[in-house]
Amino acid sequence: MTPPWAPLSQAEAAAPPPAAVGARLWQRLRRLTGLGAALGVLWVGGLLTFAANIPRAPEDATAATDAIVVLTGGSERLETGFDLLAAGRGRKLFISGVYRGVDVRALLRMSQATPAALECCVVLGYSADDTVGNAAETARWMQAEGYHSLRLVTANYHMPRSLVEFRHALPDVRIVPHAVQPPNVRLDGWWHWRGTAGLIVSEYDKYLVAFLRHALGL
Repeated sequence: MTPPWAPLSQAEAAAPPPAAVGARLWQRLRRLTGLGAALGVLWVGGLLTFAANIPRAPEDATAATDAIVVLTGGSERLETGFDLLAAGRGRKLFISGVYRGVDVRALLRMSQATPAALECCVVLGYSADDTVGNAAETARWMQAEGYHSLRLVTANYHMPRSLVEFRHALPDVRIVPHAVQPPNVRLDGWWHWRGTAGLIVSEYDKYLVAFLRHALGL
């Protein structure tokens, strides 16, 4: 056993005193806390900007495009797509992300005001499971058809992320956003509505992931 009056070893002599170690740990903790606070401020600022820029109405509603593309996820999207096709806003309607076993007639029956004569101009895509898949599936179909412009129909809160994916997958195609307003999404004072607030926060996080993935080339 080393007596208390024995001289310190070389390692013990070189070691910083406990007070210095504590000061260094506290300094690092302060830096991490400051970084976390800065990231939090940036995230909140980005969220507010994202929510403020969610489209409230379709963009350039009267312009015609080669195709109308509907992303499944709500009956109001299908109805809007059929109405646009009936109004001559596109030559064909492509519905991406359809469940296997669902055919055109079944979708037409969901919109009673749609004439059956449109059946010839509706094409269904079955391979997409998410927004990335929607963009890839649509890109293949657009290339096969030789089309160079499309009107993209999806929910307003989903439009920013959809545009990120579609503009990456179809860089040479003119994309006209056509946002649909779901009746249960309240954009005015959205932070007061728990369901809408949760939806917007979730969609904002997904948008950030999509944006950074393409920005960093991942």
